[in-house]
Amino acid sequence: MTEANVIQLTPQLTEPLAGGNHLLAGLAPDDFALLSPHMRETFLERGTLLQEPGRMIDRVYFPHGGLISLTGNGGVEHAIDTASIGCEGAVGLMAGLGSQIALSAAVVQLPGRAVFIAPERFAEAATESAPLRQMIVRYNDMLLAQVQQTLVCNTAHRLEERLCRWLVQASDRVGDTLALTQEHLAGLLGVQRTTVTMICRRLQEDGVLNVRRGRIMIRDAAALEAKACDCVRIARRLVEPQPCVVSH
Repeated sequence: MTEANVIQLTPQLTEPLAGGNHLLAGLAPDDFALLSPHMRETFLERGTLLQEPGRMIDRVYFPHGGLISLTGNGGVEHAIDTASIGCEGAVGLMAGLGSQIALSAAVVQLPGRAVFIAPERFAEAATESAPLRQMIVRYNDMLLAQVQQTLVCNTAHRLEERLCRWLVQASDRVGDTLALTQEHLAGLLGVQRTTVTMICRRLQEDGVLNVRRGRIMIRDAAALEAKACDCVRIARRLVEPQPCVVSH
């Protein structure tokens, strides 16, 4: 797994990249100006570990594209997905309200660009900006609701429904082509790869997916959503992520 501190950086934030994150784009110019001098661009490769549970938060990330999972420890072989973060959200946001320790792992599942800021600088900006503090609280509430809904989903719904739900939520953020292996998807769902392979084969036979080595392409988005559980609709009521720009 790639460590975040080896990511290549560019020297300063550019305006188009800042606008690609919905949280940053929603800030008033005066509030954004508190952050922008301290923010930097980066490219997040798949497998990059952005934070670890029990470790200090060393960066607050605002994705511009790609997909990040908050994961819980499911044993030696599995780091199970508990929430997904794309261009609508952020990782480590509670550092703005004084939190210093990460409560979960954050791992890049699909690559993309992002901007980041040191937690100390982010906290200083939040101290000066009530709208920024309100944004942090609202997003944290949404993220907690997503984690709770994922727990319900993992407990109450069939695996095929859960798999389709995950693919729909990923495609909402990055589009219909996912650079993802079936083995990796199985790990995120906490199940055996052979089971995921069987479901994907059936979905391909039904014309819903086109599965290739290291890539899952969604051929019929409406059919995929129809096969997913209601958690898709519930999640969209919490946040409506617009498709992000996928960086390669």
